Amino acid sequence: MHGHHASVLRAHSWRTAANSAGYLLPHLHAEMNLLDIGTGPGTITDDLAGLVGRVVATEIDEATLATTRSGVSRDNVECAVADVHNLPFADASFDVVHAHQVLQHVADPVRALIEMRRVCRPGGYIAVRDVDYSAISVHPWTPPLTQWLDLYRRLARADGGEPDAGPRLLSWARAAGCRDIVPSASVWCFATDEDRAYWGGTWSERVQHSRFAERAADHGVPESELAAIAQAWRTWADDPDGWITLTHGEILARP
Repeated sequence: MHGHHASVLRAHSWRTAANSAGYLLPHLHAEMNLLDIGTGPGTITDDLAGLVGRVVATEIDEATLATTRSGVSRDNVECAVADVHNLPFADASFDVVHAHQVLQHVADPVRALIEMRRVCRPGGYIAVRDVDYSAISVHPWTPPLTQWLDLYRRLARADGGEPDAGPRLLSWARAAGCRDIVPSASVWCFATDEDRAYWGGTWSERVQHSRFAERAADHGVPESELAAIAQAWRTWADDPDGWITLTHGEILARP
């Protein structure tokens, strides 16, 4: 859905294990092997590698995986091309199988979780976190930002994804046969001057220059509408009252 435009990578590089995988961190230790799926720029991956013995980082193709390679610095990270629907690893290969903001983009999230179960060792952990776009809260809401949210959800579903994945994680995990599922939720909040500049700045670029813009054009959205959305994000970022929260669903489960 997002592609790999510089504005997207800049946004995703903000993510760390602390702000994006806090529900998992207490369960990690130095003897673990961890599979990290859909690693993008590798910032979460690199943090996780500092807490476990070995990490295998995967992306869908070699070009995308190069982004991960350039973003990780630890020697205990290996990189591999892999499709989460058909992981190229033996059964029970990993102590932890982690995916952040991945299941919202895949064609068959239940199949993906079945594969994650298969490669996870008995007694290990499957850890998944995804956003719920239906629960985004913005102040002040303006018509162009409302258009942005409606458009995002429409384009994501047209691409075969589910933008409101967060609250569906529990049902997907149960359908995949996961056990001892612990559901939770957490939020990102962007309301300081610095945080608004980050969020509003990246989205003002993404709506006009990333794959989002390409898919919008494919669906007949005029450039003038995208320009108005981009300006709305810049205006929001400059507003000292600006606020956005994004709610995420999380599951920690046994295979």
